[in-house]
This record gives sequence, structure tokens and C-alpha cells, in this order.
Amino acid sequence: MALRPFNAPGARMALRSKRASQNFLGQRGESEVILDVSRLLSRAFHPAPTGIDRVEYVYARELLERMPDRLAFAAVHPAGGYYGRLSSAAVRQFLAFTSAKWRNARTADAVEGKAAVIRHMFATRPRPVPRATKPRIYLQVSPHHLDDHAQVGAILRAEGARLITLVHDVIPLSHPEYARPQGADEHRKRVRSIDRYASGIIGNSQATIDALAPHMQRGLDGRAVRVAHFGADAPDIFGARNEALPDRPYFVYISTIEPRKNHLLLLNVWRRLVERLGDAAPLLVLVGRRGWENENVIDILERAEALRGHVIEAGEVSDNRMQALVAQSRAMLMPSFAEGFGMPVVEALAAGVPVICSDIVAHREVGGDAPDYLDPLDGLGWMRAICAYSRPDSPERVAQIARIADWRAPTWRDYFDIVTDLIEEVTASVP
Repeated sequence: MALRPFNAPGARMALRSKRASQNFLGQRGESEVILDVSRLLSRAFHPAPTGIDRVEYVYARELLERMPDRLAFAAVHPAGGYYGRLSSAAVRQFLAFTSAKWRNARTADAVEGKAAVIRHMFATRPRPVPRATKPRIYLQVSPHHLDDHAQVGAILRAEGARLITLVHDVIPLSHPEYARPQGADEHRKRVRSIDRYASGIIGNSQATIDALAPHMQRGLDGRAVRVAHFGADAPDIFGARNEALPDRPYFVYISTIEPRKNHLLLLNVWRRLVERLGDAAPLLVLVGRRGWENENVIDILERAEALRGHVIEAGEVSDNRMQALVAQSRAMLMPSFAEGFGMPVVEALAAGVPVICSDIVAHREVGGDAPDYLDPLDGLGWMRAICAYSRPDSPERVAQIARIADWRAPTWRDYFDIVTDLIEEVTASVP
């Protein structure tokens, strides 16, 4: 069902209001923090989240816990494209609805689910931007609408706010061959907005900040910049009970199917494993939706009879099922060519599950000494590692489990300590 644009006067007024006064003496703990949740609203009809969706949700969850009296919500609303403030009560209800939907994506009634989303769209319709009475920080943690330089500027003027933004990666610029055809141009526009307006920048890894720096014409000096590694929720936060799992050894790869994720390597490895081992070969479970520029990978998934029954394309699954699949797997595989962070690596290690991943800077930064690292082009190396890890008591797997015991998982508490400190620093800089 298509949503008709809301004709809410408040939504239309939001960007027509006079520029808010910034004549405040910034003090720590005195700013209003405006979290933009445009991404979550725009993905409301999707049954399962992307990594960016999860991060925006966690920001809302954690900031509601830390600073409920200072936090406000806003969005460029998907129903009409208007920017405005959102009812905090409506956002809380939407967050609860979203969390429940993600936990049980398979069991939700499709018709009722769409009706519920429409109700939430109406409840979160944009409202006028109130006049500022204290310094404001506008927090944008997804790339949503950052490619519209003029709109970002208009939002900041209407709010009278300083921008803090989270950069997930710069891959469309550093590796344009892995992006959609228009991906590099879109990302260049996002970086232009960050370069022009951002007072504070959060990088999910040092690798991301290092990759961003060459594309910032105004540089990083004079801005508040922090590196904060995403946390890992407790392994049982979503529960993982009553899930039917494969009855033979299996490996799992959680990722959108897109070129930089290197699914082709795993599919070729699995064909060779099946040729050598037959039904004794382990299973490969692929979790994630189909992306773009993947014709040969999709052809193999749909037409390779040799892999039938040996490679399972699970698609988008509920959080309950994903947790269960990871927990009982022989290892998480992550052969990608480029990453900004590598969230599945952290989440698997936090659950005590071994990881075999590509030897790239972002994975080394977050995985430390725990995973086994392989060149993403070393097909024979990947095949040897998978064969070894197929045995639960193999020396390689036992050794990694021992290393995981010494690995410290990043926590959301530590992450938001860093974010809160950055907010206070930017607040103190408001004239």
C-alpha cells in the first residue's frame, strides 16, 4: 500500500521558520539533543533490519536511557518528505513495535503489519520546530538525506543546531567498483554535507576516519572527532529458542549479497567441498537480502544443482533465528573485500562463536587477535580453514575459542560514553 503524503501544516512550516538564535553560552549537559530517526521510519515496511537500521535503533534506545529530558526526535518523514519534530511518545511506541517485529519477522501477519506501520506513520507525522531556548545538537547517525546538501543546511538553520554525524564507511568513494552505479556520486554528496556542516564526527573505526580524511576539503582539524566501536548486545538479548537448525555442521555468513561481500569465493569453495566430500560436506547458510550487481552469484544460487542442499539462502530472517543460527554454527565467515566496521565479526565473537574473516584493516581493528584472518582471494586457504573448523574439536577451532576468551567485546555503554562526551564538547563550543 502506498502512503499518501501528509498535509500537516507543522511539517510544511518546519523549514520555513526563522533561523533560531544561537546566542547561548554552551555548557556541558545543557544542550537539547535532537536524534534524527529518518532511516528507521523509511525502513518501517521492511521485516528485517540492516546494520545501519540497528545502529539508529540503538542510538534511540540508549539515549532515551541516558538523557530522556534532553532528547527530542525529528525526521524527514517518508510520507511526504517533510522535516519536523516527532512526538516522543509516538517514537517510543514505534521503537517497541520495531523491536518486536525484528525479533519475530517470520511470524508477523503481513496485512496487520502493514496496517500497524501506517498507524505509526500517522502518529509520527512531523510537527513544527519549537523555538530554541538552549544550545541544540542535531545528531544524524545514518546517511539518510545527507546527500541533499541544501536540505541539511535548511534543517540546521531551522533548528539553530550544531551537526554531529556518524560515518559508517567511505567505501563508495574508496572502492567505487563495489557500489551501485550512482553510489559514488551519492556518497560524494553526503561527504560534502559533512564537510560543510559537521561540528562533530563519529567514526565506527579508525579505518573509516582515515578513509574519510582525504575527501574532506576543509579537513578534520577544528572539529570534534571520535572513534567509537559499535557494541555487541548480550547474545541472548533477542532470545534464540525453538528454532529449527541444520542437522549437520554448518557455517553462516550474514551480509547483503553484493559484490564487495565476496560471496562468489564461498560458492566456489563450496562447490569444491561438495565435489570432494559429497554429503559429508558442511552446509553454508547465507543470511541477508539480495543486493545489486550480482548476476553470476544469483545464477549460481538459483541454477547450480551441485550446491542444492549444501548452500541455504535463508534471506532476511528474524533476530531470534539469526541469533540461533550464529550460536550453533561452526564459525562465522566474513570474506568481504572492504568494510567500515564488520559488525557480524564483533557480534559473533561476543557470543563466543569463532570467526574466519578477510585480512583487512577494519576486521583487524575490531577483531584483534581472536579471528583467523585470510586473504579474500585465497580460495584454497579458505577451503582448508573451513574443512578444519568443520570438526568441533579441531586444533584450529579450539585455539580460536581460547583466544576469544581473552578478547574484550566492545560495549554499547563504552560507545555511548564516547558519544556523550562528544556531544558535551560540541555543546561547550556553541557561542
